[in-house]
Amino acid sequence: MLPIDPHADRARRAWLPCPNCRDHEDCDNCLAGRTCHVHWRYLLSNSGPVVHLQCPNCTHVWFEDTAA
Repeated sequence: MLPIDPHADRARRAWLPCPNCRDHEDCDNCLAGRTCHVHWRYLLSNSGPVVHLQCPNCTHVWFEDTAA
């Protein structure tokens, strides 16, 4: 398990599903597309529509193209 990125900031968050732990699947707020106070991700950086994220629950790090 990776540590949380040292540049991670709780003020920079995104609400995209984690492809590793999929913790959002049992959450009514997430499934309805609403902002959830539990299942957010660290938004580490972005370059246009491509975001670099880290899940605070399982610490998985990934890139996602939000324009696709």
